Amino acid sequence: MATILVVDDEMGIRELLSEILSDEGHVVEAAENAQEAREFRLRQAPDLVLLDIWMPDTDGVTLLKEWAAQGQLTMPVIMMSGHATIDTAVEATKIGALNFLEKPIALQKLLKAVEQGLARGNPAPAAPGAAPKPALPVSSAAVASAASLPMLANDGIGSGALAAQTASISFDIPLRDARDAFERAYFEYHLARENGSMTRVAEKTGLERTHLYRKLKQLGVDLGKNKGE
Repeated sequence: MATILVVDDEMGIRELLSEILSDEGHVVEAAENAQEAREFRLRQAPDLVLLDIWMPDTDGVTLLKEWAAQGQLTMPVIMMSGHATIDTAVEATKIGALNFLEKPIALQKLLKAVEQGLARGNPAPAAPGAAPKPALPVSSAAVASAASLPMLANDGIGSGALAAQTASISFDIPLRDARDAFERAYFEYHLARENGSMTRVAEKTGLERTHLYRKLKQLGVDLGKNKGE
């Protein structure tokens, strides 16, 4: 049993991760922003931290830098984000992050990353004045996950419509907006392909149903009469 600190400004994410990790037998503490995470770290060092990058007060990378500079980065840290760039993932890993998980986080990827993090144990603190070293080498898998987009099923079902949707996405809009547009088309494709069955869409996309519902709501996908079981 390990103590895991979940730092994320989204209540739904904190609750979901807490539920999953508690079911695995871990003690889960939650912080909704960097300040709460700082205060918790001053009280004790968790066995593992799941740290969101985009937060309203202080972003996760900045908090990671603070911990590294203050000699408090004595626990494995796994970064999380739905809109991070490759540069951000590389920077976090160089500072000392152990891994990077892209939101929405698939259950098996989460459990595997947590298991590897706990097995890795505490990274050695950097010497005063020395540049922080990554807890793990910058792996292509960890870096690619920051900018990877869900792969399309190559079965021809609705591929023409999907191709038209994705082709219409402008390259002149911010990355976050383009990504949301692509993900919206991706989920609408799978909903149509599975006749609205949320169970089958969850299986195909590798998401928990609860997380899938939240993601669809966030993207503004209208389930309407297509919501299935």
